[in-house]
Amino acid sequence: MKPGTEFEIVPSGAALGAEIRGIDLSRPLDDETFRAIEAAFNEHSVLCFRNQDLKPPQLIDYASRYGEVQRLMFFNHYAMPDYPEILYISNIQENGQDIGYADAGSVWHTDMSFEQRPPRATMLHAREIPITEDGTVLGETLFASAVKAYESLEPELKEKLKGLRVVHDVAGRRRKTGTGTKEDQEEYEAKPLIVHPAIRRHPYTDRQAIYVFNGECVAIEGMDDTEALPLIDELASTVIRDEFIYRHRWAVGDLIMWDNCAVQHLAMHDYELPLRRMMWRITVGYTEVYE
Repeated sequence: MKPGTEFEIVPSGAALGAEIRGIDLSRPLDDETFRAIEAAFNEHSVLCFRNQDLKPPQLIDYASRYGEVQRLMFFNHYAMPDYPEILYISNIQENGQDIGYADAGSVWHTDMSFEQRPPRATMLHAREIPITEDGTVLGETLFASAVKAYESLEPELKEKLKGLRVVHDVAGRRRKTGTGTKEDQEEYEAKPLIVHPAIRRHPYTDRQAIYVFNGECVAIEGMDDTEALPLIDELASTVIRDEFIYRHRWAVGDLIMWDNCAVQHLAMHDYELPLRRMMWRITVGYTEVYE
């Protein structure tokens, strides 16, 4: 795009989220335009670009502006042929088998917190979405601001949380939902536990955010479970209060990107075949998790 290309940032009106208008991501972005979009991403945590039609290399090129494209630790059997960086999030089946990760995001979570250095950003590009005969769009995605949730805490609780470290067990989420295949769960169970601070400091904005959610967060170091588990539940429940949530209703061509340092998300699974859903997912940017 030409230097200084004008575009519009339209906040969602919710606690987070904004739409970027006037940008075609299939075309290269000049540095000035990219820096402005990146600043909007850091401010709003979730960005939506409507009416995009990206080829896989174009999606990879745009995503890589935010950091190194991440390797798929799990579900690489759902990766796009010839472009293993891209994961199919889809309920479509061939020969009775899912071609993509069909039940992704079925509980509130932050992507890949089971890694020592989780991704900075996740992007989903909508190729097919489930729409009923009367035109109702299903399969919304909900995003919650863990930053706004932290800022809402009482000073006494903020003080208590200083220095607390939470144990993340990737298999815990699957145990909670009972979803996924036996082979997938075995792969999860083999993953070592990871410990992260309960409150993480954002590497780009320096704001603090709750880094706790139910299912995957199973303990707090040095704290008895009788105290730790209610505290985990309290923090997790705070993040997903209505006032901290933006609901995204998808349209074909949407590219949504979210900040895993600041956001938790949940995918609504209120549809089934023959209603089809196909998203291309990519995660980028290794980030340190520190207090």
